[in-house]
Amino acid sequence: MSVTRGSAGDLRKGSYVILDDEPCEVLEVSKSKPGKHGSAKVRVEARGIFDGARRSKIFPADALVEIPIVDKKTAQVINVYGNVVQLMDLETYETFELPLPEDPELVSRLKSGIEVEYWESMGKRKIVRTRGGV
Repeated sequence: MSVTRGSAGDLRKGSYVILDDEPCEVLEVSKSKPGKHGSAKVRVEARGIFDGARRSKIFPADALVEIPIVDKKTAQVINVYGNVVQLMDLETYETFELPLPEDPELVSRLKSGIEVEYWESMGKRKIVRTRGGV
């Protein structure tokens, strides 16, 4: 699995964390001061990279959390048919299919020959944006 570990106290807005077995982007981090008999707490608000669901969790500041390794790669659109986009990775030349993104503006720009950026983490892939002057 493409994960590493880090301290919950080191999480920042824009970083990544795994909550409920889903890689998420951190939206907000708030810290509480340690009490007389307890440790500092960190409240993490995050959104799933692949499912878009919002998640919230509270950790002790010194707790170890799993951090996903998100690979940002480039691919070329081979074909768009139905609700599927056929892509070819520009480094490995692997061909694969992904579902159409939910953003209608992004879908309107997907045509054969266009380069796109896609993210891959924990065995999942998602088209994020088109690349170049299109």
